[in-house]
Amino acid sequence: MTRLRRLGSTEVLSSLRRFGFEVTSTRGSHAKLVRTLPSGQRQVLIVPLHKRLATGTVRAIYRQTLRFVPETELRADFFVD
Repeated sequence: MTRLRRLGSTEVLSSLRRFGFEVTSTRGSHAKLVRTLPSGQRQVLIVPLHKRLATGTVRAIYRQTLRFVPETELRADFFVD
């Protein structure tokens, strides 16, 4: 059975950087990550900057990232097998 990892924002940010997302701005305790495709389309994610993220927050970030990154590539960063 797989379960969701307990992650902090630094772990999530480093994982998303591997897929081409870059932090473009921060506002309060949230970072905006943007990835621009060769077609010019911008893909945007928002990640809270906390030492430990709540399980529901990690799951929400995972689901939002699935819109842009294939599950086979992303799953190992978010789940323990």
